Amino acid sequence: MELQGIGKIVFVAGLALAALGLFIWLGGRLGLGSLPGDLRFGDEKWGCYVPIGSMIVLSLLLTLIVNLVLRLFGR
Repeated sequence: MELQGIGKIVFVAGLALAALGLFIWLGGRLGLGSLPGDLRFGDEKWGCYVPIGSMIVLSLLLTLIVNLVLRLFGR
């Protein structure tokens, strides 16, 4: 593999990582993780968090984004 090819892969991976970080940061600011349906239980010594409501919202958003991208590229 050429050096330019590896450079492109590293560049795209960096953009993907930056997009993921931005998405997580915005999600936290918009209240993702504390939606109705997110279950928290436990006591002082242990705890468990099951983000069912957040997972549903993320699934819907990612499905919408993937469908829009695929329609833009005509697949």
